[in-house]
Amino acid sequence: MSAPLYGLLAEFDRPEALRAAVRAAMAAGYTRLDAFSPFPLPDIGRDLGARPSALPWIALAAGLIGAAIQYATQYGLNVVAYPINVGGRPLNAWPAFIPATLIVAILWTGAATLLGMLLMLRLPRLHHPLFAVEGFERASEDRFFLLILAEDPRFELDGATAFLSGLGALAVREAPACE
Repeated sequence: MSAPLYGLLAEFDRPEALRAAVRAAMAAGYTRLDAFSPFPLPDIGRDLGARPSALPWIALAAGLIGAAIQYATQYGLNVVAYPINVGGRPLNAWPAFIPATLIVAILWTGAATLLGMLLMLRLPRLHHPLFAVEGFERASEDRFFLLILAEDPRFELDGATAFLSGLGALAVREAPACE
């Protein structure tokens, strides 16, 4: 009995070859694909159906909530709980509240961005099945990879291997699943 399979990984030497392979795989009906490159290739992201991230909205909401809480805390303490008139200034001296409000908004935005990113990317992930594939470390250097996941409804090992080989891949390797 063979080990469970995560997917098939095809290696290419040029970004144009990867672009063509992604388009051919999508046209062939494969839906569970991923691409790896040493530099960003935005058109491949569009071809794979990547959507804009919700992270900016999470950061904005957290920043606004943090700013509102900070401003409300200062207002509550200086106007409601301990109203002390110093030098004839108004109790609600909002210009004095702004620096701390901005600092807390930035803090909450940064914390929400970090936590949101970790959750969205499912990090920390100490191991990924592709780390076990020989040659995959070149994805950060000079190679381009297309992965067809084994969970793709159209995936069939021999057919997918022949398909990827026919696209001019330098190598097609099996990626074993993590156990």
